[in-house]
Amino acid sequence: MIQRTTLRRWLAAGTLLLTLAPRLSMAEASDTAADRKDGFVALFDGKSLKGWDGSPKLWSVADGVIQGKTSDSDPLKQNEFLIWEGTAADFVLRLEFRVADRGVGNSGVQYRSQRFPDAGRWAAGGYQADIERTNQYMGILYEERGRGILALRGEEVILSEAPERFKKQVVGSVGDPAAIVKGVKAGEWQTLEVIAIGNKLEHKLNGRTTVRVIDNDAAHAATEGLIALQLHQGPEMQIDFRNIRLKRISDGKASTGP
Repeated sequence: MIQRTTLRRWLAAGTLLLTLAPRLSMAEASDTAADRKDGFVALFDGKSLKGWDGSPKLWSVADGVIQGKTSDSDPLKQNEFLIWEGTAADFVLRLEFRVADRGVGNSGVQYRSQRFPDAGRWAAGGYQADIERTNQYMGILYEERGRGILALRGEEVILSEAPERFKKQVVGSVGDPAAIVKGVKAGEWQTLEVIAIGNKLEHKLNGRTTVRVIDNDAAHAATEGLIALQLHQGPEMQIDFRNIRLKRISDGKASTGP
């Protein structure tokens, strides 16, 4: 049973997240003047991959969109990433994505992550907001090259240290898993928001919270790191991204510094 003090801390954390990161509506999907005034800066200039590092065989820009593509003739043997050449600690990240309705259709957005140079130039691991064309894992919290699935869609979770791996405690629900992805279809643009403040993490899909997590597993929790976009190993796939914007949070206030 969850103690009342734990629940109070969780509710306070949720209030802080909602205060610092207002809900994203479809009308706010583009990089608007209002977003810029609110402290968001564009990570993608809409014209080039300046500021990003990834395989030119896999990643390109067309019509204001970052496109990641693989093929059956030259399938990926492991996951690869387009890595932003910066780091972020506490932040709100907003973007739009479109996953093609064919092939593996598995992608994600890494945050507070790190490179794994021994595994390849464009290998990365860490927290991931999952993107998946069948919606089975859409919006979950996954840890690439780490603890695996940390929170399924609809879950409020507290993670803590344990003798073996880690302990996951589901303390509540943020909504019905099926209802959260109602109307979400491959081949159409969706909005994703990631909120990371201290050890509190939240994902939103089209304005709906998909997971809310407190990571008290000090041995594994990350407080700062890379942002990256994933292409999954296996059959051909395509994933598109646009309007990628970041607002840094410092002592409860936005910072637009690099």
